[in-house]
Amino acid sequence: MNAPAPIEFYFDFSSPYAYIASEWIEALAARHGRPVRWHAILLGVTFQAAELKSPVSYPIKREYALRDFARSARMEGVPFAMPTPFPIATHNAARLFWWLESQDPQRAVAWARSGLRGFFARGVNLNDMAALQGLAAESGIAPEQCAAVCADPAWKDRLRRENESAIAAGVFGAPYFIVDGEPFWGNDRKQQIDRWLSGDR
Repeated sequence: MNAPAPIEFYFDFSSPYAYIASEWIEALAARHGRPVRWHAILLGVTFQAAELKSPVSYPIKREYALRDFARSARMEGVPFAMPTPFPIATHNAARLFWWLESQDPQRAVAWARSGLRGFFARGVNLNDMAALQGLAAESGIAPEQCAAVCADPAWKDRLRRENESAIAAGVFGAPYFIVDGEPFWGNDRKQQIDRWLSGDR
């Protein structure tokens, strides 16, 4: 018997909506007997490919977006404190994810959760090496190992290839899900994904 196909979950460590989605996607998938395959990407790269910008880049959208981030987290029952600065570069956190994923995918997922919660619930600046090393240490990653991975050309290249693969798959934002070949974009697609997995298509 074939194993159930995983839900592909694309996230950026600097996406509030991806953070919120990361708190419900595993439970939703489990209800339907599906695994989740996590993909750390860089939103800036996908935005560039799609000729888009972050909603907070537009003055007319910024205040609404900031309000909606907090409201969406509150509605989902997820702890949230708008971090400063925001947004931030997350390439180092993503490189650590792919390094861990190459050894133990579950440990990589645990790091993803730690990084997202660290930024959006505790205000840990993932773009600051000292702060990143401190958070990584909580996940059992020694500070010198953290710095070495972030500087290693192999993990820089891995992240580049993962971004390219995401763009080739049609990913242009986060969170982005692919379920049985069907794309879903946004934290507000929870109900649709649930119904899709239930066969309501």
